[in-house]
Amino acid sequence: MPTATATVTHTAALARFGHALSDPTRVGVLLALREAPAYPSDLADALGVSRQVMSNQLACLRGCGLVTAVPDGRRTRYHLADPHLTAALNELLQTVLYVEPGCCAGAECTCA
Repeated sequence: MPTATATVTHTAALARFGHALSDPTRVGVLLALREAPAYPSDLADALGVSRQVMSNQLACLRGCGLVTAVPDGRRTRYHLADPHLTAALNELLQTVLYVEPGCCAGAECTCA
């Protein structure tokens, strides 16, 4: 069976994705945005971080190409940059549950 050859672009893209996933706050943002777009202040409150921390994390996620900022009047709403990210995050959660089955409370798990 032929295998796909990883290009420099593939490697860089996955490294950016890995960087985004290396911080619990950024992971929380991505998981929240897979459910629905959100405003930074709402994300900060939901994740228990300051608005400055949230601003820095959103800037990082924008730089990684994973989220987009959409002006909404005087506010800015954030979305996942591509619908495929929702599926990718769901698959990663399923992988985590496979690798670490005790990370969630079985049927009560709301991760995936």
